[in-house]
Amino acid sequence: MKSMRIELRYTSAAIPPLHEGICESSHIDREFIVGGQSVDGVETITSFVYGEPDAYESLLCDLESVLEYDITPSDDGFFLYLRRELGPEGISLLNALAQETVVVVPPIEIRSDRTVRLTVVGHPSALTTVVEGVPDGMGLDIRWVSQEITVTGAAVSDRQAAALQAAWDVGFYEIPREGGIEAVAAELECAVSTASELVRRGEANAVERVLDSGP
Repeated sequence: MKSMRIELRYTSAAIPPLHEGICESSHIDREFIVGGQSVDGVETITSFVYGEPDAYESLLCDLESVLEYDITPSDDGFFLYLRRELGPEGISLLNALAQETVVVVPPIEIRSDRTVRLTVVGHPSALTTVVEGVPDGMGLDIRWVSQEITVTGAAVSDRQAAALQAAWDVGFYEIPREGGIEAVAAELECAVSTASELVRRGEANAVERVLDSGP
């Protein structure tokens, strides 16, 4: 068995409306699908979304394909239960992933840069079929391949990455320190408490990724 981390990239013409709304919204960072299934063209998923519930709900209300949803707010975002009808593109992607010996390992990361990242595990020949079966309108990059069954570590969100970049730019990590968390907040145009939270969570996730024994 092998593990493979892939990044799927939509063209502007092929991106699903809900994903496009995530990309265009300044109030939604990304979504992590942690479980789901598809039956007779209807997809049911549970996910955690880093962003504002009202902004996401406004996207759902505009889509005829949405059959049912439930949102539960949390500290960093909200939990989502969603049932929706899949279009031809979604069905084609599921067909590409639905190989007999392939398992999609959650979470599936829906990013605000028109990409989707996920890890698949299976026989090498079946993973090759997944790569070759990606539907039109999508590109595929292989981020890593492992001879072992493994998954990625914690992901740094876009907002956390922006906070870490701002901290770097203002000299937060210089020795001695040139700029404090107030300078980071000014760079991000947010409250000091928000900047501090983003930097701390970003650092924690980045350190976990570095210490992870995976690829």
